[in-house]
Order: sequence, then structure tokens, then C-alpha cells
Amino acid sequence: MSTSSSFQVPQKRILTQEQLAAFQSSKAHEDVLSYIQKLNDSVIGSKLSDECSTSPGVVGVLDILQRVEEIAKETPPVENAASRFGNPAFRTFYDKVGEVAGSLHGKIPNLSQEAIPEIAVYFKESWGNRQRIDYGSGMELNFLCWMICLDRQGVFAESDNQALVIRVFWKYIQVMRILQSTYWLEPAGSHGVWGLDDYHFLPFLWGSAQLRGHKYIRPKAIHDPEIVEEYAKEYIYFACIQFINSIKTASLRWHSPMLDDISAVKTWDKVNSGMIKMYLAEVLGKLPVIQHFLFGSILPYDGPAAPISASSQDDEHWGHAHTLGGAGGVGQREVGWGDCCGIPVPSAFAAAQADKEKLPGLRLAGPGIRPVPFD
Repeated sequence: MSTSSSFQVPQKRILTQEQLAAFQSSKAHEDVLSYIQKLNDSVIGSKLSDECSTSPGVVGVLDILQRVEEIAKETPPVENAASRFGNPAFRTFYDKVGEVAGSLHGKIPNLSQEAIPEIAVYFKESWGNRQRIDYGSGMELNFLCWMICLDRQGVFAESDNQALVIRVFWKYIQVMRILQSTYWLEPAGSHGVWGLDDYHFLPFLWGSAQLRGHKYIRPKAIHDPEIVEEYAKEYIYFACIQFINSIKTASLRWHSPMLDDISAVKTWDKVNSGMIKMYLAEVLGKLPVIQHFLFGSILPYDGPAAPISASSQDDEHWGHAHTLGGAGGVGQREVGWGDCCGIPVPSAFAAAQADKEKLPGLRLAGPGIRPVPFD
């Protein structure tokens, strides 16, 4: 556990491939990966409805997430019918969360007041990017780091590991679905999360762990609507498939080719191990994601310093350039799959609304999804 004198506000440190390579062999990288693996192992064979140990720390964190959901419901989207992109009301929501973050953390059992300024930064950055009104795997990673930091400060018990996935993380995903559908958050990066879904990675990783060793369900079952509907209540992976199907009407092979490919894998064990390898390569191993990683005293950076010129870079994009040629990003340099900004892409909710206008009978369904924009 850190001492009060060592806490520091987390900052971005990585700008170059050399620094990324240093991060990949660092203690912080090892801590993130081992935490993912620990939680992964804790939910093998478990269901969302399973009883699990929940310490006062878990209860306190769930209360915080519930408050974030309430703030979202208290902050409706503004009329923005002319745009298919993110709703400006998200910035109001983001600011409200930032205003109460300190006081909310003050209610978490066993968390020292000195640690709050550092830990609350990860919490605030977990909900999306205020300027771009988007969300991606980097923000999801911030939530993971928030859990790691709380764990390091003694907030959670070792017996909480299962609850951290099927209670805490699952609640976070439910709140994020509300934010995505309410404010039309754009996918961070021009291709979303590599065809898993537009926003998330970890639900598929830990969701596949839940299904490891299942006697009957196979990966190809994601193509059976009845199985998806039945098992979405118990398994995160199927809940994510159900969510995708609720807003995208075409076949998975068109809009989620990676999920379609994965469905051909024979066992959930192989899907799960493959997801961990993929996370290492496509999230923790990609500069456009990790250049936004925040380092403090709990997750420290001990690699080489950034070039002097980095101090003059726009902090919002931390060193990678953009050349915008007009509305919609014409002429914009695309850095590649998973880049943090990419070509502006309307959210799936905006796209679904466009389809609904062409096909008036089409309706959206799913957790937290309002009629888009207004029925």
C-alpha cells in the first residue's frame, strides 16, 4: 500500500515506440495483466446470478456506479437532430461526475483521503472522452486501473474477485450501455474495438471465461437467436451479443467479423486464452491506446522520458497529428485500427436511427436504449 506522501495525480507518459516497449516489460504492465488473469480465473464457470462474496468495499463501489447511472438519467440528451455524432449533453454529464468524484470516493470503506486525488482520475476517465464524446478500450482500461488502485489500497478482499467481475464490472458495462445509447458516444478509433463490439473488449474476455468448460453451449451458439436470448441473462458474452443484435440488423459477419470468426473456434477455453493474447497485442501493445495510459504512484512509469518536443504537443491527442480536410474528416490521416481518434464515425445508435427512417417498422431494444432519437 502506498504511503500518503507518495500519491500523485496520474499523467500520460508514453509517446514513442521505445517507451511502449519499456512499458511492455514494466511492473505496471505486469500488474495490469496479472489482475486481468486473476479476475478471469475467478469467474470460470460462474453465472451472473451466482451468489458471491461481497465485502463492504464492493458494496461501496456499487453505490458509486449507481450514482453515476442516476446522474446520466438526470442529464437527458439535448435536441441534436441535425447530427449523427455524439450528443453535447455528455459533456454536462462528464462534468457532473467530475464534480462529485471526490465526495463519492470519500464514502468508500478503507480508502485513505490522501489516495483519492490519484485514484479518482482513473474513475473520471472511465466514462469517455469529454472533448470528442467518444469511448473505447482505453477508457475501459481506465476502469480496470481504477479497480486495481482500489484493490491496492485495501478496499477489496481477496474473496471479492468473482464479485469484481459479475457485480462491479458488469454494473459498469450496464451504465456504459446507458451512456452509449443516451449520448450516442462515438467509437474511439475508426473501427471500434476490432470488430468485437464498437466499444468494449473485457466483457468478451471475462465473458468467455464464464463459459469455459460448459457442457452444452459452444462458441457457434452466438448465431442462434433463441440461445442468445436465453443465456444473455447469465453470461456476459451472450449479453454482449444480444446488445449488438439489438442495434445492428445485419449479420455478425458483416458488422462484427472478429466475433464471427471466433465463433468457429471449438472450445471456450481456446476463445478465452485467445482473448487474453489479443488484449495483450491489441490494447496493451498498441501505441495509440497506451499513449493515453495514466501513470501515478500506484501504477508507476519507469521507462525512458519522452522527447523534449512532446511538451509542446496537444495533450488531447498526445503527439499524433491530424490533418482535417473538412466536415466528416475528409483528408484526415488514419493511423490504423484501434487508433484513438481515427475518422469520426457516428455511433451505432445513430446508424440504427438512419436505418429506422428508411424502415419505419424498425425499433431498437436493449438495456437503457431510448427511442432514437425520438419516437
